[in-house]
Amino acid sequence: MSKQQGYIIVTGAAGFIGSCMVQYLNEKGFNNLIIADDFGVEEKRRNWEHKSYAHVVERYNLFDWLIMHEPYVDVVIHLGARTDTTEFDYAIHQELNVEYSEKIWQYCVDQNIPLIYASSAATYGAGEHGYNDDHNVVDSLQPLNPYGVSKNEFDKWALKQVVTPPSWAGLKFFNVYGPNEYHKARMASVIFHSFNQIQQNGEVKLFRSHRPDFKDGEQLRDFVYVKDVVKVIYWMMEKMQPSLASRQSANTGSSATQHASFINGLYNLGTGTARSFYDLAAATFRGVDKEPNITFIDMPADIRDKYQYFTEANMQKLRNAGYTDIFYALEDGLDDYVRNYLAAGKIW
Repeated sequence: MSKQQGYIIVTGAAGFIGSCMVQYLNEKGFNNLIIADDFGVEEKRRNWEHKSYAHVVERYNLFDWLIMHEPYVDVVIHLGARTDTTEFDYAIHQELNVEYSEKIWQYCVDQNIPLIYASSAATYGAGEHGYNDDHNVVDSLQPLNPYGVSKNEFDKWALKQVVTPPSWAGLKFFNVYGPNEYHKARMASVIFHSFNQIQQNGEVKLFRSHRPDFKDGEQLRDFVYVKDVVKVIYWMMEKMQPSLASRQSANTGSSATQHASFINGLYNLGTGTARSFYDLAAATFRGVDKEPNITFIDMPADIRDKYQYFTEANMQKLRNAGYTDIFYALEDGLDDYVRNYLAAGKIW
């Protein structure tokens, strides 16, 4: 494949955000994808098998495969990770979220390839230092679980590197929701669980607050629709590799936009507006045209002291970098997700 037609690597491509990324790239005319993940997980098969791609590579074979085939790659979108916040064996997170990511980084350095990778708002812990994607606070952050620790450890490692990919960004995902998350079980969004509870019992059970400063159901999170997440990643990809925008415009007949040089670093990716879990559950009821019926249950003891009661992304850095599109409001994103995917039994 010529340098004018390089590949795009997407890791985590069988998972929630990764499979949505592949779908978005397909819709933008990109089929020259190398997708990597653990493809032996049967319940994820629906997420990836009908999408368009050039090569499927098992995640543990990726680096050997790259050495063997030497593909020309335009950009790496690294979304693969162990995302279970209730997995307390740090060695698992260390291997998949830190060491594997370091190998991805080194590959991008060696091959001079731009890198976009998934970090997480879990790095912010209880929010003692706010939710600002300021590099100066990264060393002071105190995540509440091993997953958040692993994501923060890689962020810290990346910021200390003298030799870097030509362009790179670590995106601190806040509470992402949307289609293709059905396989995540306990880790799926509250929207997914709320929809299923409504279908089964006609009610939604939310966690009771175990802090006096928050009423039941009034815990606040920054919920961001996955369609916005992949849209931001695509925008970053074009900023890092303007030739991709030119190629896509040639395919679609649209005019290409040349971008200024990209500023490397960490970026928040939320909406910038915190909303309550009660609002979320009530909007899910509206998505199935029912009146809210919400009750409260105790939070499981194993996550009670590791639970974020408030998150809200400061989005100014992304805006300063030039991203101007409006994010889905919670009600609009949720209505699209519930009506067009959950209720319809479809993936994206």
